[in-house]
Amino acid sequence: MKEIILQGQAQQMRAAVFEDGNVIEVHEEEGAYSHLVGNIYRGRVENVLPGMQAAFVDIGLGKNAFLYVADAIPLRFDGDAKVSVNRLPRVEQVLKSRQELLVQIIKEPVGTKGARISTNITIPGRYTVLMPNTDYIGVSRRITDEDERTRLRELARGICPQGMGVIIRTLAEGVEGNELTEDLQELVELWQQITVKLPHVSVPGLAHEDVDLLSRMIREWVDSSVEALTVNQPEVAEGLRNALRKIGHPAANHVRLIYKDNLFDDYGVDDEIRKALRSKVWLKSGGYLVVQQTEALTVIDVNTGKYVGQNSLEHTVLHTNCEAAEEIARQLRLRNLGGIIIIDFIDMISEEDQKQVLGVLEKACAKDKVKCQIMGLTQLGLVEMTRKKIGQTLAVRYSKPCPTCDGTGRI
Repeated sequence: MKEIILQGQAQQMRAAVFEDGNVIEVHEEEGAYSHLVGNIYRGRVENVLPGMQAAFVDIGLGKNAFLYVADAIPLRFDGDAKVSVNRLPRVEQVLKSRQELLVQIIKEPVGTKGARISTNITIPGRYTVLMPNTDYIGVSRRITDEDERTRLRELARGICPQGMGVIIRTLAEGVEGNELTEDLQELVELWQQITVKLPHVSVPGLAHEDVDLLSRMIREWVDSSVEALTVNQPEVAEGLRNALRKIGHPAANHVRLIYKDNLFDDYGVDDEIRKALRSKVWLKSGGYLVVQQTEALTVIDVNTGKYVGQNSLEHTVLHTNCEAAEEIARQLRLRNLGGIIIIDFIDMISEEDQKQVLGVLEKACAKDKVKCQIMGLTQLGLVEMTRKKIGQTLAVRYSKPCPTCDGTGRI
């Protein structure tokens, strides 16, 4: 079961996603720069960096955005997979100083780093993603039934405008053709509105802003597993009901309005955020995790702690590691950790136990909408995995470096 809590007050909207009673994601929107991924800008190349195969582009945010050469050339696909370009052109052959570009933010700015951008524009809807400059038809890899993949691909070919591309999203599984057509048509009309507006947008300047938190929530998180939505603002509740009725979602009848200023406090969300900002995470059994994040990777250590078990050492270790695997998957989503992740589970002698723990981790990570890839055990007995970096981490959003200790601690 999944439940979503929406709290709105003083120009700020916050959302928390619960899964089986546990907080798994927290999102917020406050001010003009709270969410930038998906925004489209007219930009101007400021510096071309041959040694980095990249360029800095002024898009009007005060800090120049970073454009890697691979994100400045048209995408190439083979079937459902993006083709890796082994030999990229030199950046100076693709980009010139003072050149004007239409770009889209694909990664939020973090710390001293500016946003990462791409010239390959995508416009996401609930069931489809329009690629206005790429002639390509694709289906989400999470849809595994081959007959369904074939059906959706044929539908997409029939409704996609010539010269454009479309990706069918996971939520489209089992959806009728008329709903896909309506969804894609809305995106095509939106792109047409953007192109009409472009000549009147200054350089640098914002050409298109992605939808607000409420609309993003309906587009990205409301699936068949959502059974309840709780809000504290009557206008938000009414907007939710109307939007959910439009897409025919049964949760439209389960939108609850609770007149309280701080739903996050009542539902324990703020407590979960505070816990997730600490390095130590206690498990229900008495074991614990230690999570240490660096700029390049995240290291997670698993310990038995207060848990001594009942039967044998092997059983104690297996139980702790399995419990830890599920909690690690939750912490990755809650903290929004990405990049390389190294997990030091408690040593297991049995290969069967090792496979069981990896299976628990894979099953828990499969619920994550953000792409995760588990590589398995290294020669040192560590589990290596990756999670795609999307947006800012919970620590960046809710804390700042301590000025007293020069950043070794956070406030």
